[in-house]
Amino acid sequence: MKQIIGRKIGMTQVYAEDGTMYAVTVVEVLPNVVTQKKTLEKDGYEAIQIGYEDKKEKNLNKCEKGIFAKANVSGKANLFELKGDEMTKFEVGQEITCDLFAKGEQIDVIGTSKGRGYAGTVKRWGHTIGPKGHGSGYHRGQGSFANNGRCNNRVIPGKKMSGHMGNQSATVLNQVVVDSNKEMNYILVSGGVPGPKKGLVKIRSAIKPVANPLKVETLINRTPKAE
Repeated sequence: MKQIIGRKIGMTQVYAEDGTMYAVTVVEVLPNVVTQKKTLEKDGYEAIQIGYEDKKEKNLNKCEKGIFAKANVSGKANLFELKGDEMTKFEVGQEITCDLFAKGEQIDVIGTSKGRGYAGTVKRWGHTIGPKGHGSGYHRGQGSFANNGRCNNRVIPGKKMSGHMGNQSATVLNQVVVDSNKEMNYILVSGGVPGPKKGLVKIRSAIKPVANPLKVETLINRTPKAE
């Protein structure tokens, strides 16, 4: 499995030479620098630790300074662990660039969804509202918590209630790489991806690829600009 870290910039549209329009998300993928390598003998599992985006030396703590000095790389703002046979072939100090993924590949995109704050059950779970008449004392409530006589001493785990909505890991499966540009450090992903603009996302090889993915034709040569 191949994986890489990027930052969501925004959505735009690009056109193929045959006139087909693709709605795409622009993901900025700066070089992922390998800072550590986890081994089965020492750590109990195999993975690589990568750093994404530079960070000023004065803002690093002692632990971070030690990691980057040992790897002989500049300070990084974000650290991630990437697993998979395709990733363990990289050595400490190497850079992983966006050409890891080619045009037409199926991918999954993982990000943190937008936070919606405290939400009721109608907004959070799509529950039906009560009657709107003046006599009704019930409009947007959570409904009965009873369990038909079973375990009525507690609320059963998994009960759909009001609470914090969003701001959690979300994965969009089987997107397609519309374009990959190493010189300008971006990947164009078909459709939308989780999270707000400037949010960090992980792009990985599709774990459940579909039989007939989107066919990406030759794009008109122009630089995409996020709206």
